[in-house]
Amino acid sequence: MTAHPRVLVVDDEAQIRKFLDIGLRAEGYEVLLATNGAEGLALAATRDPDVVVLDIGLPDREGHAVLAELRQWTQVPVLMLSVRDAEQEKVKALDGGANDYMTKPFGIQELMARLRALLRNRVAGAEAAPRYEDAHLCIDLGLREVCLDGRPLALTRKEYAVLAMLVRHAGRVVSQQQLLREIWGGTHVQDTHYLRVVLGKLRQKLGDDPAAPRWLKTEPGVGYRFLPSK
Repeated sequence: MTAHPRVLVVDDEAQIRKFLDIGLRAEGYEVLLATNGAEGLALAATRDPDVVVLDIGLPDREGHAVLAELRQWTQVPVLMLSVRDAEQEKVKALDGGANDYMTKPFGIQELMARLRALLRNRVAGAEAAPRYEDAHLCIDLGLREVCLDGRPLALTRKEYAVLAMLVRHAGRVVSQQQLLREIWGGTHVQDTHYLRVVLGKLRQKLGDDPAAPRWLKTEPGVGYRFLPSK
């Protein structure tokens, strides 16, 4: 985590986004803003926020559904926001993997205190950033560094996001739809050519032969798998 923690705010209310943007930046946070679930998931996948503030009532999907998708591949702390104050809503959010829950309207100082608590827990080891290393390749997702044979590898944002997601699920197949949804957004789940281009460039930079893959294996018609060394 950097000296200026990155907060992703996913909320469709412009007034709330502005309120949080001003308040968080005043406290030294870096702020990412999303107006719906698809934007939020894309930013979470590509910008690695340290904590997420997620509204339940979003225009394209329920915040609970966004949380469920996040929890498929990351344990980033999530603070849920909602005008719904019923106990079952809070229980549903917490059972779904949220770390905390606040009801609108809320005070900025209380929200700041809760975010500080979530970030302290993360620094204390609630989530260890994955790291992969073998004789040739080193991927440190905490430092966002990829080195091949001791030399830093220059990757685009999308190339890094795809590689990072595969490494987080090392040894398991990640579907094309999941990669497209999390990295490009929900409106691009059929745009498989995006993935083919990015995977082709990744393999080229890694020197990985698709016919005899060392790290990046294609599962035809399904998705891709990162192969950790045995």
